[in-house]
Parts: sequence; C-alpha cells; structure tokens
Amino acid sequence: MKKELEHSFVTNLEQNQNIVHKVCRIYTNDPESHNDLFQEITIQLWKAYPKFRGESKFSTWMYRVSLNTAITLYRKSKRSIKTSDFDAMDFKITAEEYDDGVEQQLKLMYAAVKQLNDIEKALVFLYLEDKSYKEIAETMGISEVNARVKMNRVKTKLKKILNP
Repeated sequence: MKKELEHSFVTNLEQNQNIVHKVCRIYTNDPESHNDLFQEITIQLWKAYPKFRGESKFSTWMYRVSLNTAITLYRKSKRSIKTSDFDAMDFKITAEEYDDGVEQQLKLMYAAVKQLNDIEKALVFLYLEDKSYKEIAETMGISEVNARVKMNRVKTKLKKILNP
C-alpha cells in the first residue's frame, strides 16, 4: 500500500513539477533559494499527500500546497535580518550584452510582481497560468467574486508600478 502511494505521488509530482518551479521562481531571487523552496514544497506535498482526497485536480491541490508553503516561508523570511552576499552584488555592475525587448519586459514584470504582497503574487501567478477565476478561487480558498475583485485591484497596482 505504501509503495503504491509513493509511486502515485512521484508520478503526479513528475507530471506537475513545473507548477512548483513557477511558484519558486516568483518567491525566490537566486538558484539556491529556488532549490531550497522546491525541496521544502516537495516535503510538504509528500506530508499532505495521504490527505489528498481527489475532490479537485491534483494540479489544483498542488498549487494550493505550493503557494501556502511559499507564503509561509516568505513571511518567516521577512522576520529575519536581510544580508547581502558580496558575490551577488556584481549583477548591479555588469551590462547587458544585448537589447531584447521581450526579455526586458519580462524582467520589468517580474520586478513589479516581486513588489506585491504574498497573496497578490499568488493571484498573479495563477492568472498568468491561465487559470479560471473559479480555479483561482478554489486554489486560494476565496469566493470567485472576491478573486475577480482582488485581481482587478492587483492589475491596477501593477499598472501603477510599471507606469508611475
């Protein structure tokens, strides 16, 4: 029975691991943090997997656990003292070798999204994943109307960040 559960979990995780990577990308700034968060989300998914009842799609459940884990860790990290690694400072000095419009727009968008609070980040993430408001509401544990209202507020906030 345990082998079947383990096999089922690993199969589902492999098929949907991009969800976790995308969540990690939104809540982290470097590869090491990304890997740490990925590992922590995987652990939390495994711990919660026996309670997964299949009432929603595995991917929806996975979004919820991933986002909740990331938000919890993000909030904990806000309480700790921030330090800068000297090696990480060189990114401010190096110049871009090429001028790629789409790349720059993506960087601006990610920078703007990083300025949002943790709940707003989750909303944007799910929206950019082309999730319906019903799926967003289900994943976030809010009403569909509330999801629409919050998303409209986030869009307005992003517009102000991107076009001050």
